[in-house]
Amino acid sequence: MEIEKIVNVVKHRTPSILGRGDFKRFSILLPLIKKDNEVHVLFEVRSNELRRQPGEICFPGGKMDPTDKNEEHTAVRETMEELGLKESHITDVSPLDYFVSPFGTIIYPFVGVITNPDQIRPNPSEVGEVFTVPLSFFLSNPPQIFKVNFHVEPEENFPYNDIVGGENYNWQVRGMDECFYYYKDRVIWGLTAGILKHFIEVIDSSPAN
Repeated sequence: MEIEKIVNVVKHRTPSILGRGDFKRFSILLPLIKKDNEVHVLFEVRSNELRRQPGEICFPGGKMDPTDKNEEHTAVRETMEELGLKESHITDVSPLDYFVSPFGTIIYPFVGVITNPDQIRPNPSEVGEVFTVPLSFFLSNPPQIFKVNFHVEPEENFPYNDIVGGENYNWQVRGMDECFYYYKDRVIWGLTAGILKHFIEVIDSSPAN
């Protein structure tokens, strides 16, 4: 292959995340509502009938379908399905930073406003209940953070003889912060708390704040 052709191919491609095709993609909506003359964040409690993470607190969201136009479309569609809303009830949708999980997923969070919270009709097959927390609580109460450490464990037939250091190779391992918010009898943690913390940092650092 001619070097000019190689340069031309590389020059005109749009970079993405290496190995993106191997990742599962999910979109999540952080819903804001007006309640009692202040802004609240709305949460779901996952149905106890679900196989994955039953009873845990989360935001509306789910896996991207091949028919979804983009990541935002997924977040809105999932919110409509889980909360029984019309698309017109979800406005001002904006992206937050996406998150590449060490567990083979890419999470695309969005924040949006639910204009008619009285129209919410949770889908019982997915949602056990919904509740809200005043945004002011999160602005004045930072999360507690705990470290989760990962360990490297190569498979049994790993070719140690082919790498410098062999079985004594100095693997670079890392930890992950897990955030916990405690509000009354609710424990908000994991990915939901991580996205919430990021959102609070975004609005708290705004010059208009």
